[in-house]
Formats: sequence, structure tokens, C-alpha cells
Amino acid sequence: MRIGLDGRASKWYRGTGIGNYTYQLISSLIKEDKHNDYIIFMPEDSDLEFKPVRNFNIKNISSNKRDNFWDEVNIPNILGDNEVDIYHVPQNGIGLPNKKVCPFVITLHDVIPLKMPETVGENYLRIFNQEIPDIVKKCDGIITVSNYSKKDIAKTLSFPEDKIFVTYLSNEKIYKRENREYSKILMRNHYGIEGDYILYVGGFSPRKNILGLIRAYSYLVQKYNIKEKLVIAGKKGKSYEMYRDETIKLRVEDKVLFPGFIELNHMPYLYSASELFVYPSFYEGFGLPPIEAMACMVPVIASNVTSIPEIVGDAAILTDPYDIDKLAEEMRRVLCDDSLKKKLILKGLSKVSKLSFRKTAKETLDIYKKITADSFF
Repeated sequence: MRIGLDGRASKWYRGTGIGNYTYQLISSLIKEDKHNDYIIFMPEDSDLEFKPVRNFNIKNISSNKRDNFWDEVNIPNILGDNEVDIYHVPQNGIGLPNKKVCPFVITLHDVIPLKMPETVGENYLRIFNQEIPDIVKKCDGIITVSNYSKKDIAKTLSFPEDKIFVTYLSNEKIYKRENREYSKILMRNHYGIEGDYILYVGGFSPRKNILGLIRAYSYLVQKYNIKEKLVIAGKKGKSYEMYRDETIKLRVEDKVLFPGFIELNHMPYLYSASELFVYPSFYEGFGLPPIEAMACMVPVIASNVTSIPEIVGDAAILTDPYDIDKLAEEMRRVLCDDSLKKKLILKGLSKVSKLSFRKTAKETLDIYKKITADSFF
């Protein structure tokens, strides 16, 4: 079987869920599959080093660099007739070729732009709304990252549920417990983060419920005078000023830190230096940061909605993201109860041990085989 895979997100969107998924999928397929032939379509300016092997070939494509990833990747790669037996686009199908010369499969991580359009960027929303209906019509199968997303995609896009396949994500191997004291020193020296802290990692979209987290934290400061700071890590989006204004309004601006984008190799130290990880998102197709935190032996509190309970199970405290007082009290409960912390850490490690990109790659390969077997091409 000759497999084509759009690898552009692994270069241009690395550091995001979709970019990391694409990178790890390609890396794991290289390690696991010695029988099929692959063409990985990569930008000509790519400096990512996928270890060369006999059955994997990189096809360099021209870059027409734009300011926005979704605008850039929306330019399809050109497939030759009989070049591949199946073609996979991991970035929600954006950039799928117009001409269909083989079976198409996409990874559609979620349908958030259709469910919560106010929480995504304008460019992505425009492209998603314009492109996805036609993309889905051309698909022979869709891969997604949770059973919740599978049902959501089937219902929202009227796509046959038996042609939607679930492969779970996993934390990257760099995520493991690091020395706590060294982690604290690194965080202080590089990002100005001092002392004990509660951590959030992720996007700044309103969908992530950062306002709710700040309000819950303010409740803890006012009612219990907790000493831990709140660190909200991630690339500052256009919502940043709203969050910063909320900390000023609630008089916790000196206790809530926004260090911005954290280098990938520093992420395990960011997690390892924290007391507690909180992920109060309103909607997730998967939600990888709680798994990363568990791999670093940090207790986790997360939302009890959408895919999150499916992914974290009983390895996290699950709470209603709309109930600010309850969220605050759960945060305090974990901070004050060492036995609960240890219990959550052990359950988290058990949960993480069941996930791997090696497994994701093997399941993806099985999906390729099924789609090509069922196809009329």
C-alpha cells in the first residue's frame, strides 16, 4: 500500500494539538510500519528531522507563506494519478485536494467551529464553514480523537457513524516528572514564576473558561487567603486583555501570572513545579493537557463535560465548569489533602500508561487498510 500523508502541520503548527498529533503520528508510523510505502508532503523550508528509512519519502512542496496557518494549509497538495493508494490530511481536512485520485481520509478533531463559533478565530471559522461540507463529501473515512467527537461529527455533519474511527491521543515522551526544585529554579529564571502555583496550560479561547478559573481562584484568595499563585500559560491570544482586566477587577493581578508561550522542552518542568493542574474547559474533542500533567505526576481537576470524562476517567476530579464556587472548593480540597493528591497522581500515571502514539499509529494503519479495502478506487 502506498500512503500519502500531509505533514505540513508538523512543521507549521507544532506546539498545538494538531501539530503535535501530526508530528507524533508520522514519527510513530516510521517506527512501526516497515511494509507499506509512504510519501510525506512537507514544506520545502522544513527543518524537522524525520529519521530517513527505506519506505518513507519526503516530497517537498512549495510554501506560499501566509500570516495564518489555516490560510497557508488551505492550499492543497497536488496528487498525481496512481501516486498513492490512500491520502490522509490530519489538520481537520483543510487542504484536501480538489481532484480525487484515491480514497481520502481526514482527521477531524472536533466540530467546535460549528458548535461554538464565537470561540474560534475568524480565519479558521471562515475556512471551516466554507470548506468542511465539501471536504466531508469527498471523504471515505474520518478519524477522530474520542467517542464523544465521533458522535458529535456524525450528528452535526450527517456523516455515517460506521465510517468514523476513533484513535486516542497520547502525551509526548518528554512529559515525565522532573526534579521539583530544579523545575522551580528553571521557572523562576526563565519565566519569572516564583513560589507554589496552580497551573493552567492551553489556548486562550473563551471556550477554555479561563474567566471561570480566575473567578474561582479569586474566591479562594478572598475566602481562604491561599498562598499559591495561579499560572495561566500559553500564547496570549486576543482574549488576553479581557483576562488581565478580570484579575485587576478582582484584585488578584499580583497573584495571577501570564508567562506566555512556554518552550516545548520547558513544559515538563512547568508541570512538575506546580501543585495542581486545572482544566475547566467548556468543550474539548480530546483535551491533551490533563494527560500531560498526569504524566508529570501532577493532580488534575477537569471539567465534567464533552469528551473530558471519557479521556481522564477517574484519574481526575471532575467538576461542573459553570459552577465557580464548586470549582474553587474542589481546588482547595486537592491543595489541602495530601492523601487525595497521592491518589490522583497514582491514578493519573495508570491512565497515562494506557495511552501511546505507538498504539495510535497501529490503529491508524488498520484504518488505512480498511478504507482501501472498502473503496471502489
